[in-house]
Parts: sequence; structure tokens; C-alpha cells
Amino acid sequence: MSKTSLSISTQNKLILLGLVVSTVLIVGLAVFAITNIQQKIAEVYSGFGEILTRTLAIESVEITKDVQEFDKFSTLQNHTKSIINSNNEIAFIEFQDDKNNVIYSSKKDYPHRAAQAMITSSSQLLVDNDGVKTNIGKVIVGLSGGATKDISHATRNSMLVVFTVAWLVFTLVILINTILITRELSMLHHGVKKISTGAFGYTLDDKNTSGEIKDLIQAFNDMSLRLHQYEEQNVDQLTLERNKFEAVLMSIVNGVVVCDNYDNVVLVNNAAKKMLEIEDEQILNTKIQMYCDTDGELCFKEKIEQFKDTPLDIMENKPLEFNIEVDTKVLKCVISPMFSKNQDYVGYVIVLIDVTKEVEIDKMKSNFISNVSHELRTPVTVLRTYIDTLYNHSDDFDEKTNKEFFEVINKEAARLQKMVNDILDFSRLEAGNVKVEKEKTNIVPVIEQQIKSMQVLAEEKHITFSLIKEPDLPEIPINVDSIERALNNLLSNAIKYSPENGRIKVRAELARDPNFVEVSVEDQGCGIPEEHQKKIFERFYRVENDTHTVKGTGLGLHLVKITIEKHHQGEVFVKSKPGEGSTFGFRLPINPVEKTEEDDEIQ
Repeated sequence: MSKTSLSISTQNKLILLGLVVSTVLIVGLAVFAITNIQQKIAEVYSGFGEILTRTLAIESVEITKDVQEFDKFSTLQNHTKSIINSNNEIAFIEFQDDKNNVIYSSKKDYPHRAAQAMITSSSQLLVDNDGVKTNIGKVIVGLSGGATKDISHATRNSMLVVFTVAWLVFTLVILINTILITRELSMLHHGVKKISTGAFGYTLDDKNTSGEIKDLIQAFNDMSLRLHQYEEQNVDQLTLERNKFEAVLMSIVNGVVVCDNYDNVVLVNNAAKKMLEIEDEQILNTKIQMYCDTDGELCFKEKIEQFKDTPLDIMENKPLEFNIEVDTKVLKCVISPMFSKNQDYVGYVIVLIDVTKEVEIDKMKSNFISNVSHELRTPVTVLRTYIDTLYNHSDDFDEKTNKEFFEVINKEAARLQKMVNDILDFSRLEAGNVKVEKEKTNIVPVIEQQIKSMQVLAEEKHITFSLIKEPDLPEIPINVDSIERALNNLLSNAIKYSPENGRIKVRAELARDPNFVEVSVEDQGCGIPEEHQKKIFERFYRVENDTHTVKGTGLGLHLVKITIEKHHQGEVFVKSKPGEGSTFGFRLPINPVEKTEEDDEIQ
């Protein structure tokens, strides 16, 4: 409930309480007034009865003064009947002598009227004898009180009408005043809501208002006009600043997702939409906890709960970090709280960083270390075993056995040397400031020399080489040692993966682009699936499956790539189909453009 609603509710309660109190007071005053009036009427009526009785006593004495004793009854009877018939207020009249004996009573003649008597009054019958008054009896008059009832009823009804009208007028005045005040407050509340929605300049009509409400409305109108002027003066600047902020946010390479303190996504930049593979309408104004990763898991929900359960000062100094997977990407997420200028918590920001390559490199490094450790352990173990055997038992072996032992030692030493050379070459060639000396050379003799050096390994599997060379190939600037190592890697790999009695074709020719010389090595091995071909030249990358079981460091082809592309401005390539063999090769420019130091730094 709003503050305005609360104040109006309190006002209504006060008005109702005032109405109840005023009603109780008016009813109390009405009851008090009616009671007093009825008491006064009763007193007046009693006085009227006493006066009537005294008058009747005097009249009765006068009319019976000269009447014989036996005629008094009839005289009093006639006189009484005439009085009773002429006045409905008199219920009965009774005459008694000085000994309280009834001389005459109208109760016998008018029993019904006598039963209506409400008030009785009596007066002595006094006879004046030469100034001396003698009591000869008394007269008793009963009054019905009908006039009193009529007057009381009329008075009570009149008073009720008067007080009811007064209460209605009072209530009507209060209600009208309340309606007017409520209407003015509602009008002011409507204006405040307009201002809160940004409708600066909205004014209220104060013609039918007065007093403090009118002053308040005038102050509101003045405030609204000032806000409108301020808005007009600053809207362009605010729009410019907002556009700058959004432009900066949208151009950030890392993904940014801004959420309010209710977890609703209020802003997301292009990088975040690309990383999360989602559009504006799918994520804006939705709960970030509802976002699902590739596996359908709510990847943000648990971490957001952890973030909210942690004190803000800790999160501010050490933001929460975690990784999620979306398709083939690995995203590093950093959640940090967001505060206003007044240091009020208003939500949080999630920064998304694509660490896919870093994670893959870390994985490759781990695999590389594992492979190198395994590969180094094997030749070292073999060398130590054979050397130890020769050292302790060489006299027990014949010349042929000793020769076989030396051949194994030589082979394992060469294998160990190759692995160490690969690692050293990798470290040296990866360095940014390495430059190799090149001179124009005919590449065909270099190829022939490397084929010749590989004959021993090829003969072990009965593999034959065939060299197809295009005549009159131009000389190209190369570093012979680097190219020999690259050819050595390609040829040794071809031998490793070729079957027994296989054949390896080596070609040297002009490429389709006549500005390049192309060298390729084609084997008859198991082939490489297409999904691995794009990564085959990456460092530490190895294809491990049922057919590719040959061990290695995973550096050979990467060294070929560095040698050809980084140091000779050439290009490596691979063509392969599973079950049909593979073709690895490279193209070298005939007239390369030498790179400057600035180019190297940019690269």
C-alpha cells in the first residue's frame, strides 16, 4: 500500500470516529432535552390538577351552601357530571365528608374514565362562618393525563426531528468536506504519479481549491515546471552520456550482463549475446537463473545464490568466479555487485570471458607433460636396462648378442634425442625474437637427402619412397636446417602411420599459384577424420583413437607449422580421408616479403 492510500485510510477512520462521537452527543442532548421537557410538563400538569381541585372545592361549597342536606347528593352529582362531560382530562370526581365518608363519586357513573386516572389531587371543603373557616370534607379529582401524553409525544417528535435534521446537516457537511478534500488529494496524487513517470511539466487545476491545498497545488505546479525546464536543458546531455555508455558497453570484447537486484537482466552487450548464443528478446527482462547451458543445466542459479548469500563487502573485494560451457565454448564468469553513487546496492554485473583456447591449451599442456613423461620414461628405461645388462654380463654374450644390444641402445638413444630436439626446437622457434638465416636454395636435393636419411626406418616396415619432382624448379630462400627438420617430421610421421609394405609419395612442384613451390608427402595410412584436421597443426594436439595409437609429444606438426608459416611466410596443409591415407605438405614463396620488427610485434 502506498503512503497516499495509507493517509486517506487514516483520514476516513478519523471522519468515521467524528461522526460516531457527534451522533452520540446529539442523541444524548436530545434525550436530555426531551426528559427535561417531559418533567416540566408533568409539573405543570400537576399544578393544573391542584388549581382545578381547589376551584372545584370552592364551587362545590358555594352551590351546596343553601341546599338542604337531602338535596346535596343530587346537586353534587349534576354539577360533577356537567364538569366531567365538558372536560376529557377529568377521569373522576369524588366528594367526602369530614369523616372521609363518600358523599358522591363519579366512579360509579363513569367507571371506564375512572380507570384512566393517572394523577390525583385533593382539596378541603372549607365553609366561612364569620371569618372562621370550617372543614366540612374534601374533594378528590383524578386526571387522565391525556394532554400530558399528547404534549410529550408532540414535544419528543419535534425534538427528534430537530436533532435528526441537525445530525444530517452536520454529517452532510462533513461528507461534502471530506469528498472535496479527497478529490483534491486524489488530484494531487495523480499529478505525483505523472511526475514519477517522467511527465515533467504536468500541471494541476487549482480553480476549485482553497486554503492550504491550493498553496500545495501551486507549489506542485511550480516544481513540475522547474523539472520540465531542467529536463529540457539536460535531456540532450543525458542522452549523449547514455549513448556513450551503451556504445562503450556494446564495444567491449568481453561479454557483459547487467542484472537488477531482482535478478532481472536489464542490459546485455553484443559479445555476451554471441557467447551465450541468445537474442535480446530471449534474455532481457528475464531471470538470469533461468538461462540453461548446452547440457540444459541452470548454470547461473547455484552461483547467483552463493553470491547473494555472501556479504557484499566480500564480493566487492573478491568477485565470484566460475566457468560454464556453452556449445563448444568455455566461458569464465565473474560476478561483482553494482552500487549507485550513494553506495546503494542496485544489482550486479556478470562479465563473460571466452577462455576456450586457454582451457584447451592447459589441457594440451597436461596431455603433453603426460605424453612426454611417458615417452621419455620408455627409452630411458630401455637404455638403462640394456646398459646395465651389458655392464654386468657382456662377457657372457657372444658378439652377435652384444651387437643386437648396441643396436637397441642406439635406436632408443636416437629416439630420445629426437624428443629432446623437438622440445628444444619448440622453445626456440616459439620465441618472438628468433630469426633464421635464409639463402636461395634448390629444395629438391634437400628432399632427396631427407628421404635417404629415412631409408633405414622405412626398410624396417618394408616401405618404399617415390619422389616426383617437377623439372627446373626455381630456387627459393630457405633455412636448410629448418626445412630439413620439417621434412624429417613429415616423413617420419608418414612412416609411423603407413602399413607394412606401404608406399610413400613425395612431390616437389610449382603450386597452383606460380609464386609458390609446393612440397607434399602422401602416405597410405589410416587417415584423419575431418573434425581433427583443423587442429592437427596445433601444439600438443594428438589424435588418439583405435587406429592412432602411435605415441609422441604432439609437437612435430606444430614445429612444421612454425617453421613454414612464421619463419618462411609459407603455408601448411593437410588432405585426408579415413581409410584412404593422408597428404601433408607446405608451400614456400619464391620471392617472400621480409617482415619488419613492427610486423612481428603486431603479429
